[in-house]
Amino acid sequence: MTARARWRLAGVMPALYELMNPVPFGMFVAALVFDTLYFKTAEMLWSKSAAWLITVGLLFAILPRSINLVYVWAPIGRRASFGDRLEFWLGGLGIVSAILNAFIHSRDAYAVMPAGLYLSVITVVLMGIGRLVVHPYLMSQREAQNA
Repeated sequence: MTARARWRLAGVMPALYELMNPVPFGMFVAALVFDTLYFKTAEMLWSKSAAWLITVGLLFAILPRSINLVYVWAPIGRRASFGDRLEFWLGGLGIVSAILNAFIHSRDAYAVMPAGLYLSVITVVLMGIGRLVVHPYLMSQREAQNA
């Protein structure tokens, strides 16, 4: 691979990561809202909708997590920061809890609660903290590079 191709790839991957990373988080937040609605109303529609949102969120999480894996554990020309590693592990744990939540949601709708709601909360909290940890760091890095 030529240096020019590596430079283009290095520019595309962070942009693709920034584009795709909010999608699973949004799906998991919507699933949390639907789980809460199901917990309050016992309307089966909300449980099935949450199950679909969790599944689609997990499918959309594959690409950003793969890019993050390379970005954190095989950095080219730089060192990954503590914030990057922390966001990687928190996001990974959030995805593991989302996978468990997908298995919980595969049950009968009446057997989903309260475990589905707890796992939705855990998923959103872990991924939310990961996003809060890494983004202030990225902003300070961008400001330092531009100065």
